[in-house]
Amino acid sequence: MTAAPDRYRPVRRMLARDQGESHRVSTPLELFFDLCFVVAIAQAGRELAHALAAGHLSVALTGYPMSFFAIWWAWMNFTWFASAYDVDDVPYRLTTLVQITGVLVLAAGIPRLFEDQDLALVVAGYLLMRLAMVTQWLRAARSESGPARTAALRYAVGIMVVQAFWVGLLFVPHGLVAPLFPVGVIAELAVPAWAELHNPTPWHRHHIAERYGLFTIIVLGETVAAATVATQAALDEHRAVAELLPIAAGGLLICFGAWWIYFADDAHPYLRSGRTALSWGYGHYLIFASAAAVGAGLEVAVEHAVGVAHISQRAATAAVTVPTALFLFTVWALHARHHKRGAAQAVLPLAALSVLAATLAGKAGVLAAGLLVALAVTVGIALSAKKTAPERS
Repeated sequence: MTAAPDRYRPVRRMLARDQGESHRVSTPLELFFDLCFVVAIAQAGRELAHALAAGHLSVALTGYPMSFFAIWWAWMNFTWFASAYDVDDVPYRLTTLVQITGVLVLAAGIPRLFEDQDLALVVAGYLLMRLAMVTQWLRAARSESGPARTAALRYAVGIMVVQAFWVGLLFVPHGLVAPLFPVGVIAELAVPAWAELHNPTPWHRHHIAERYGLFTIIVLGETVAAATVATQAALDEHRAVAELLPIAAGGLLICFGAWWIYFADDAHPYLRSGRTALSWGYGHYLIFASAAAVGAGLEVAVEHAVGVAHISQRAATAAVTVPTALFLFTVWALHARHHKRGAAQAVLPLAALSVLAATLAGKAGVLAAGLLVALAVTVGIALSAKKTAPERS
């Protein structure tokens, strides 16, 4: 009797995958993993919208970055590990499902984090995800040797040490949670740099670029969903069509334009070294967080239009324009500037500044921001067409 093909074995050696593997795409498990993270993103966005609409700016500026960091970092660590060591066997799948459970627990704790900086549930869910990640790295270390084994062990040790810090944060006074939080962030960000100092993990650049692109689509989809639900609820209760139509139109233009701008250029040609990949991967925190915040901002703008939000018109408009401008500038910094030449280099930075200026447009600010994003897309297309047009004799 012949042995079963390796792909049918329930348990396999966790050896690194081929960096030059052709046609490497996201697996159904990775897609399921991403979709489950939408629950946590939706919770963070909803709480951000509530805090901004109530005028609790300090709550919004602490609770949202903290909760979104936990979501993004857990997603990012899984994504890069899977790019290098996804063997898709039974233990790998079960461990990934544990990580999904962890993000659902984290999502349940986000409202408490916003309300009184109660980290208990958030840390519990985060620990579940991160300790599951430790088992994956230990499994990889068992199958590897030499520098690759050292890198895997460094990941496992580094993650466990930082998790001890997060547990310790549960026992400090609430007033010290926000000041101490950046210490844990810096420690988390330092682990990959330390682990891969002498032996970078063999991630697949086409696969990584696709994974980040898919997650961007998911975040933008959540933004559209949040804005749609808020608009529908406002229409059902207040029938304020004239007030809500410009916000809905502006919001759609922003989301459509954000998708177009992000995918205007391929990212994988830029991901040729560990250093560039590290800055590119870390920088996506701002892309994901700002894209999700646009949805929260649109909720705030809708609530202000029907007289529910207790903030000024300018503040309600800024809830949309500020994250939109941040998204545009960060996409330029991470993607566009590596592909653009000449006047095209200035399109997104100028668009970001113009969107910020649209905050001063009052009720028309969201629509103005949407039109400016659409204009940036149009100008970008025109400049690209001009650059690629065949020369005439």
